[in-house]
Amino acid sequence: MSATHQPTPLAKLEQKTIQEIILKGQRIDERGPLDYRPLTITLGIVEKANGSAQVYLGKTKVLAGVKIQTGTPFEDTPNEGILTVNAEFVPLAYPTFETGPPDENSIELARVVDRGIRESKAIDLQKLCIEPGKKVFVVFVDIYILDHDGNLIDAAGMAALGALVNAKMQEFEWKNNEVRYKETKMLLPMQNYPVPITSVKIGNSVIVDPCLEEEQVMNCRLTVTTGKNNDVCAMQKGGLGTFTPEEIKQIISSAIQKSKDLREKIISKVN
Repeated sequence: MSATHQPTPLAKLEQKTIQEIILKGQRIDERGPLDYRPLTITLGIVEKANGSAQVYLGKTKVLAGVKIQTGTPFEDTPNEGILTVNAEFVPLAYPTFETGPPDENSIELARVVDRGIRESKAIDLQKLCIEPGKKVFVVFVDIYILDHDGNLIDAAGMAALGALVNAKMQEFEWKNNEVRYKETKMLLPMQNYPVPITSVKIGNSVIVDPCLEEEQVMNCRLTVTTGKNNDVCAMQKGGLGTFTPEEIKQIISSAIQKSKDLREKIISKVN
């Protein structure tokens, strides 16, 4: 994804300047090292989806939609519904994004978001089982990158969470081997609210929520997804550089703190 795209020539020329700015405890957009860009999230933006959310993280813009259908459970989890996450990099969002099948960057983004939702047990998948081994509900989460200005993982993860907490499905009953829907609707059975927080290392400095220019000169990145009980649900490293054990501890601590406010902001949007 953004962190794996090769730096442009301009970024290479500016690398030393960016490193010097960050070494002084500053950022190119005047933030402090641990300052997060403003987050704006709007729920229910796609009327015909079961759930949807649009996130602005600085100038990064991401849309997520949820669609719920019936399907057949996996053989190893006959009593559970299914979660599937996909990501699409809309070509208008960034010059290097192209049409066609998912590339390794969009696949990685989808996997990181999926892992955070899955490992936190955000959805009670057992409650999405209609008939064990025969029929379950499948929750599709589709993520669209609309404007790319860095830190796609966090923006996509929070858009996905917003779409899930906003998602509604018709109440149902299983009768005579068929699903009979009721007129009333219910929210998805959510039991956790995972929020990813990404930090990157530039030179010997660690900063949170990198913008695009910072990503282009980073040594490595670490995304920490935490749940509602401040526990670490998932971690994903990218880039060829390394973090010290002390840096990892600080990144985790910062992720736990920052996710609290962001999680509360997303949940407060639910009617």
